[in-house]
Amino acid sequence: MRLTPLRADALLFLNAMIWGFGFIAQRQAMLDDLEPLAFNGVRFFLGALSVIPFLFFILIYKKKRSVISHPELPRNWGVLLKGGFFLGLIAAFASCMQQIGLVKTEAGPAGFITGLYVIFTPMIGAIFGVRTNRATWIGAALAVAGMWYLGVTPDQQGTMKLQWSDFLILLCALGWGVQVLVVGWLVTRADPIELTLVQFIVVAIVSLIASILFEGPIDFGSVANMFTTAPVSILYSGVLAIGLAFTLQTVAQKKSPPSHVAIILAMEAPFAALGGWLILSEDYDGRKILGCSLVMFGILASQIPRVLKHGSDHAPEESSA
Repeated sequence: MRLTPLRADALLFLNAMIWGFGFIAQRQAMLDDLEPLAFNGVRFFLGALSVIPFLFFILIYKKKRSVISHPELPRNWGVLLKGGFFLGLIAAFASCMQQIGLVKTEAGPAGFITGLYVIFTPMIGAIFGVRTNRATWIGAALAVAGMWYLGVTPDQQGTMKLQWSDFLILLCALGWGVQVLVVGWLVTRADPIELTLVQFIVVAIVSLIASILFEGPIDFGSVANMFTTAPVSILYSGVLAIGLAFTLQTVAQKKSPPSHVAIILAMEAPFAALGGWLILSEDYDGRKILGCSLVMFGILASQIPRVLKHGSDHAPEESSA
C-alpha cells in the first residue's frame, strides 16, 4: 500500500491515540505489581523485542531493493551505537521521571504536562542558535499558567503547594524535548529503526539497573504475575506504546513535515485525559480542566507559525537505500 500524506496523518493520529491511552496502561499495570523503575525496564524490553521482527523485515526489503537500485551504503556502527546509547540515556531519564511521577499524578494531567515537550523542543533549540518565534513564548506562558493550575493545589488550610510528582513529569517533558532534538540530528546519520532498537535496549538496561539500586532486588515473581493480573496493560505499554507507536511515527514522517507531525502528536494530551476519565474514573474539577485547557492552548499556539508555513514545508524525502 502506497503511503500518501493523508494515510501518514492517519498513522500519526493513531500514534497520538496510542500514546495518550498509554498513560492509563502505564499507571494501571505499575500500581498493580511493580515499582516504577522496574516497570519501565520491563516495558522497554518488550518494546525492543517487538521492534526486532519489523527490523528484520526492513533489512530484507532494503537488501532486495539495493540489488535493483544500488549497493547499500556501509553501516556506520560508531554513530549507531554511540548515538543510540546517548539517546537511550536521555530516554531513560525522561521515561523514568514520567513513570515515578505517574505514581501520584493522574493520567490526564500527566499527559498534558508531558505534551510540553512540543514547546521545550524549540526553546532548547534556541540555546544552540535556533531562533524562537514570539508564538512559542506565548505558548510557553500559557503552558506555564496551565502547569500552575495542574500542579499547584490548595491543601486543607488553603495553602498553595506544588505537587512533587507533577514536577517530575515536567522534567520528563524536558527530557523528551532534548531527545527530539538529538533524534533530528542522528536520523540523517544512522538508520532510524536500528537507532530506535539500540535506544530501547539501553533504556531497558539503565532502568533495571536503577531499579536494583534505588528500589531493591527485582521481584521476578511480580514480573511474571503482572502478565497474569494485568496482561493488557503491560502488553499495551510495551508492544503498542513503545514498539508500534515509535515505528508508526518513523514511517509517517516520510510524508509529513515536522510542523504537521508536532501538531498531530500533541493530541496525545486530550486522549490521556479522556482515557483517565473513561477508564480510571479520574475526576476533573474546574481547576484541572482550566489547567489542561491552558496547557493545550499553549501547545497549539506555539505551533501556529509552523502550521501557517505548512505549504512551504517539505516532508523528508524517502531514502532509496
